[in-house]
Amino acid sequence: MTTTLRPAEPLQQHPDGTRSRRYQVCVNSRPVGEIRLGTSPTLGGTVGRIDELTIAEGDRRRGRGTIAALAAEEVARGWGCRQIETVVPAAAADSALRLFDALGYTLRNRGMAKRLGTAPPALPPEIRERPMTETEFTDWRAREHERYTRNWSERGVPEAVARAKALDDQARLLPHGLATEGMLLSVLEHRGTLVGTLWLALREDGAYVYDVETVAAERGRGYGRALMLLAERQALASGRPLLGLNVFAGNTPAERLYESLGYETVTYSLSKPLL
Repeated sequence: MTTTLRPAEPLQQHPDGTRSRRYQVCVNSRPVGEIRLGTSPTLGGTVGRIDELTIAEGDRRRGRGTIAALAAEEVARGWGCRQIETVVPAAAADSALRLFDALGYTLRNRGMAKRLGTAPPALPPEIRERPMTETEFTDWRAREHERYTRNWSERGVPEAVARAKALDDQARLLPHGLATEGMLLSVLEHRGTLVGTLWLALREDGAYVYDVETVAAERGRGYGRALMLLAERQALASGRPLLGLNVFAGNTPAERLYESLGYETVTYSLSKPLL
């Protein structure tokens, strides 16, 4: 039996510059599933993205999904993509992670979330938080740009693409700097010494930690945990009882910290180079 992809719609060109197309997965011309292929809205046209892949129950466990994913990679190569990504919800992780692992995809980052209680956690003794100043923001923004670029380039994204993403994300998320509505940028101090920074976004459905950073010389002293407790306090004070974040694969200290604080994985982001 031959498994193929059959276009189910014309190629879609979207206002944000991405493209996408939905395909039927067919076995000897018989539809058995569907796959939606696109390009990444954040990494540009050189990164393909499998947004959906479904196979009918009666045709599962026969390699249909594997062949469909491989065929989608060929389409992405034809679009000029050099990398492909997908996001797997935690609820469907077992079978999907096995499939993509067999195809050579590797974990790039995880989305995590925590449902907060009603009482804000206390900060450790002699810890004080305050808003970031304009001078501190200028320095922080430059550091964050370089760190963000490095995180993506270390995971197979070309440096030029990673740097462009860092610039675009900062311009999109912080168009008015410290005055951007819904964004809280804070400094954590211990006995008057700056020990860390926090960037928290207030969204309609909850709050999101975009960046948490402990000063290099102060690491290993519990300030990362204190920054996350500060994020919880700010989220609850703003009426957002759900707190989310992203953690890059391989950042073991951060993964352990978030898990110890009760965060659970909600999505797995995987990627693969297209050679």
